[in-house]
Amino acid sequence: MTKKAEWPRRLRSQEWYGGTSRDVIYHRGWMKNQGYPHDLFDGRPVIGILNTWSDMTPCNGHLRELAEKVKAGVWEAGGFPMEVPVFSASENTFRPTAMMYRNLAALAIEETIRGQPMDGCVLLVGCDKTTPSLLMAAASVDLPSIVVTGGPMLNGYFRGERVGSGTHLWKFSEMVKAGEMTQAEFLEAEASMSRSSGTCNTMGTASTMASMAEALGMALSGNAAIPGVDSRRKVMAQLTGRRIVQMVKDDLKPSDIMTKDAFENAIRTNAAIGGSTNAVIHLLAMAGRVGIDLTLDDWDRCGRNVPTIVNLMPSGKYLMEEFFYAGGLPVVIKRLGEAGLLHKDALTVSGETMWDEVKDVINWNEDVILPAEKALTQSGGIVVVRGNLAPKGAVLKPSAASPHLLTHRGRAVVFEDIDDYKAKINDDNLDIDETCIMVMKNCGPKGYPGMAEVGNMGLPPKVLKKGITDMVRISDARMSGTAYGTVVLHTSPEAAVGGPLAVVKNGDMIELDVPNRRLHLDISDAELAERLAAWEPHHDLPTSGYAFLHQQHVEGADTGADLDFLKGCRGSAVGKDSH
Repeated sequence: MTKKAEWPRRLRSQEWYGGTSRDVIYHRGWMKNQGYPHDLFDGRPVIGILNTWSDMTPCNGHLRELAEKVKAGVWEAGGFPMEVPVFSASENTFRPTAMMYRNLAALAIEETIRGQPMDGCVLLVGCDKTTPSLLMAAASVDLPSIVVTGGPMLNGYFRGERVGSGTHLWKFSEMVKAGEMTQAEFLEAEASMSRSSGTCNTMGTASTMASMAEALGMALSGNAAIPGVDSRRKVMAQLTGRRIVQMVKDDLKPSDIMTKDAFENAIRTNAAIGGSTNAVIHLLAMAGRVGIDLTLDDWDRCGRNVPTIVNLMPSGKYLMEEFFYAGGLPVVIKRLGEAGLLHKDALTVSGETMWDEVKDVINWNEDVILPAEKALTQSGGIVVVRGNLAPKGAVLKPSAASPHLLTHRGRAVVFEDIDDYKAKINDDNLDIDETCIMVMKNCGPKGYPGMAEVGNMGLPPKVLKKGITDMVRISDARMSGTAYGTVVLHTSPEAAVGGPLAVVKNGDMIELDVPNRRLHLDISDAELAERLAAWEPHHDLPTSGYAFLHQQHVEGADTGADLDFLKGCRGSAVGKDSH
């Protein structure tokens, strides 16, 4: 199955480094000021290690150490490693949201690759937006590329309870509002949430996207779950460095791996692991970059009959550390193959098929990776609902929802935006109870701007104090992959462009019918048309900088929220010499 190309052959980097012309000496000579011997420029593969390390991206704070291991692997395989710092969009620190900068990062990194003498790339990622942004960039340029992630944090513990990063932040915050936890206890719990290097230790978006990279075939088998501080994470980095050199020799590119079959494998894997709803928007964007026709319908079609068998927070009870010990993602992919839910011949960065990579793995803990008959939910795929409230679709994660709310009709309590929500939610005079449906507008790609993770609106204290922990919530926002609840997200078209969500009023009745994939605003077609005709935007528009560019060109969530001018055909990977 391994793809082969003629070797040896003249590589792309030789456009910069090969020969005796003035221009070549200009490029090569300046590189030698770092002490590189002349024979390193002899035509061997030059590997760009695209490192998203940053002190302000805490999930990726240990990637410099991993980069050294990648370099070691490249040297061992006869390549020439070059570490390159690239744009690092951290969900933990970026405001208004890292999602606003995913596309900027992808654009910057695409040009970083295209404009410099790289023959292959190692994508060194971790925090959830860094993984899709680098994969989007690599897909656009289409040079041999491979992912290695930083890995998840170790388990957190607080007073004997297993603590999941993010998941318990939402849980403890609601407990404080309900009077079940003091603020001092909340602060004490903070220290237990993030106790080692790495990404979220739940099946949040970072762990989900690491799993998506592996399920797509863009990372070595077993990469996704190794804890960030485990020595085997360093081994994985070194093996990845070795592998990219051979990928360059074989000319094995993202377009060879990221096929429609690969995306369908990833969608089914996301269902099996109870992965983040954010995977929807990222895979749609990645598919657009590689030229694959992937839609929301593919998400619903491929995931509908896949059981969620990974018993991890926020859907279950364990964390990524236990997932790794149980056998990790290869066990899940093997289960999919055994159930006839895997394109077994999909090619991976190893040069082998997906099935060859996983067929012999063993599940070491069937309470962590469950048998299908004990699945958390038998239909675990991301649900796509449509109706007059979401003509282009909205998504919901059933494994994190309350079963009794998946069919629900309730009175709308409307928040015009996140500021309106924050101003009203703690007011005991707010006219709301647990039967209502919370609706938040103007938090989509154009509206927030950037589509922040605010869709999992916290419940009002007056409801929490009754012991109620879930209500139906609808918005055009995203939510953290660590969050949970009966939350309808990515409602398209978004309110900020005049989608039907924009004209929902307090007191309107809304029907959510997940089994029949329906989301309906109970007003007549004539009244809906009248409201839409009278609608006017009320949010401020940026007038300069990247925010202006984003506002003008970002697409809807239903197609991946990429910038419209970045999708389509792949561009040339050969830079032009200007000297």
